[in-house]
Amino acid sequence: QLSCLLKMVTLHGIPKDLDSYPEDLLLFLSPSEYAGSCRQFFVNVGKANVDVLPRGAPRRQQLLLEALQCLGIPGTEISEENAAVLGRLVCDLGGEHIRSSGERLLQDLSRCGSFLPEQEEAIRDVLSSGNTTFG
Repeated sequence: QLSCLLKMVTLHGIPKDLDSYPEDLLLFLSPSEYAGSCRQFFVNVGKANVDVLPRGAPRRQQLLLEALQCLGIPGTEISEENAAVLGRLVCDLGGEHIRSSGERLLQDLSRCGSFLPEQEEAIRDVLSSGNTTFG
């Protein structure tokens, strides 16, 4: 339904007031089509309910890759600032991102509904390291 709604909204081009529409619509839009910066695009996407896209869906994976590229994250370490921009996309980060980022991601990950086994193992590793306020 959201995909169809986006097609109707953008029938005559991308509206200037796209930010006044629900953030969930942006899940189906490319950052290059967005009028603002890619960073602002992903700030808005980070507020969206990414669960409207199934975990592992190509579009959801593409959004995470585009966000990491937009934010200029070359490796696997995510800063608190970038985690805040990623919002719910943090739930799709792999185990290496979680391990490299340590405690910085734990609060954001607490909002995720479920985890893949690789993510669970990485979270346990971070908690058992003794370098967190949680462990």
